[in-house]
Amino acid sequence: MKQGFDITDAAVKKGEKLFRQECIFIAGAQRLVDIPPMELPEVAFAGRSNVGKSSLINALTGRKALARASATPGRTQQLNFFKLGDSMQLVDLPGYGYAVASKTKVEHWNAVVQGYLKNRQALRRVFVLIDARHGIMAADQETMETLDKASVPYVCILTKADKTRPADLAALVEKVEGELDQYKCAFPKIYVTSAANGGGISTLRAILTLV
Repeated sequence: MKQGFDITDAAVKKGEKLFRQECIFIAGAQRLVDIPPMELPEVAFAGRSNVGKSSLINALTGRKALARASATPGRTQQLNFFKLGDSMQLVDLPGYGYAVASKTKVEHWNAVVQGYLKNRQALRRVFVLIDARHGIMAADQETMETLDKASVPYVCILTKADKTRPADLAALVEKVEGELDQYKCAFPKIYVTSAANGGGISTLRAILTLV
């Protein structure tokens, strides 16, 4: 197992304090020109459609419907910005891969997301969400390569761990961490979460205090 962040009891408590702050939706951007001004450090959540980005944000903030989650892939069709107290902004990116939309719209979303990832100076870190049932897929690789080229640091997060058997999950963690060696801006350790049962949420909150 690769060495990860130093998640001490103090770090966990700091993470809990961070997320006791009010978290509010401040803007939705369908175009780069609609993105709000840079006022606070930002952390973005990227991943394939239906990987659980909105559900993870809701679990982190302790709010059931802050970010709109849907069972239908591709429903998040803009960059959604949330302000967490006076500490940071969380950004829910449109899912990549399958989406219920035309090819033209998908290409537009991809261009907006790519532009944001490459040029946003306030962006401190990206959490790339990987479905624990599937592992890293081609669409994930493309995003990770984009982040490498833009020199944006990112942490891979396994989602929906509750839907995977423990033995399969352990094997996937080992496999993914081996694959991460080829990506220069990827943190070497992957973190396991479940928005459904709260697994890994306190750890992720602690990591966010280190941005």
